[in-house]
Amino acid sequence: MDTSESSPSVDEPAPVRKGWRRWAMDTRPLRRPAYRRLWTSTIVTAVGSQLTAVAVPKQVYDITGSSAWVGYASLAGLVPMVVFALWGGAVADAMDRRKLLLITNSGIAVTSLLFWVQAFSGLDNVGVLMVLLAVQQAFFGLNSPARNASIARLVPPEELAAANALGSTVMQTGLVAGPLLAGALIPVVGLPELYLIDAVALCVTVWAVHRLPSLPPLDGGGRRRAGVREIVEGFRYISRHKVLLLSFLADVIAMVFGMPRALFPQMAAETYASYGEGLALGLLFAAIPVGAVLGGLFSGTFSRIRRHGVMVIGAVVAWGAAIALVGVSLNLWFSVAFLIVAGVADMVSMVFRGAILLSAATDEMRGRMQGVFTVVVAGGPRLADVLHGTAGAAFGPRAAVTGGGVLVVVVMLGIAAALPALRRYRI
Repeated sequence: MDTSESSPSVDEPAPVRKGWRRWAMDTRPLRRPAYRRLWTSTIVTAVGSQLTAVAVPKQVYDITGSSAWVGYASLAGLVPMVVFALWGGAVADAMDRRKLLLITNSGIAVTSLLFWVQAFSGLDNVGVLMVLLAVQQAFFGLNSPARNASIARLVPPEELAAANALGSTVMQTGLVAGPLLAGALIPVVGLPELYLIDAVALCVTVWAVHRLPSLPPLDGGGRRRAGVREIVEGFRYISRHKVLLLSFLADVIAMVFGMPRALFPQMAAETYASYGEGLALGLLFAAIPVGAVLGGLFSGTFSRIRRHGVMVIGAVVAWGAAIALVGVSLNLWFSVAFLIVAGVADMVSMVFRGAILLSAATDEMRGRMQGVFTVVVAGGPRLADVLHGTAGAAFGPRAAVTGGGVLVVVVMLGIAAALPALRRYRI
């Protein structure tokens, strides 16, 4: 294996971009072969994973005819993902991250193949589906911290924001294109083949990861383990570094108080019924990912900014304000526009929070920081579903959405004023 890329050159001056190109997506990290391979693997899996994400609930519903079972299946995937993301962060700090990526990507690919086997054979067993989903999400929990923590070893600090923008744009594009592709393919090739397509795509990912340089712990990692003690040490590390703690808190504030997706069905059926419930529901769910993709496509407008903390605060406040305007609006198209703005703000927040986690943490702690990050990103919207669903039932959907957005703005500005560590952080 070629290991000449294990320390990518950071001295090459980036070509000066002129005119409109300086506003477009910042592609500087793609000049570095190792990062380019990691990013390429993300492109392949972003859409493929969404095929499975659509196929599993569809198959569960086809078997049971119950939306409750679809919810139970989601929970079956969430719990192992959370547990193994925390453990996976410790593992990523104790072993060669490339090797961990190879193992976990191979495990995800095998699981996708087993999904295809059970669907193709007509097994129609929800228990088997839930077990396979739990195993797949466990592998994902192990994989995600290693993948994200590796970025800081492949690009220089000044390109971390651009690298995060590239990766996040691909993932958000997958959230839009994957379900659309799944809906188009099911009537043509059938549901089982969605799993098979995902498995084949993951083989490309394994090949791309195989070509990465070795990424062992910088201190050798010989004395380090990956147990409960190391996981606890990760949380202690966060508590001792305010900028890290505040970056996590900013995401929790934005997602828990300001993610109103649980209210979209009710808003489509009541507030925007005159536009057609189906059209309204589709537009509401698609708007935030579309905004995030647009933010990524024009990442050149912000990726070179060095005041990362201020950008996180501003993005979270912009998110909250846009969500509050969604609750105020009675016009579907205005609401969709506000959600798109929220999606752009969410992309900016993701980019700079990710850059802070990679730049403010030492290499031996980056895996554990990414493990906690994975849990926060996965858990925040689910807590928001409970909070907004309850508030919507009590006060009505528009009041719940508006109140949540205002709460995001007020709490974020209050924390930024009271705790200056985040707003002062820069690279």
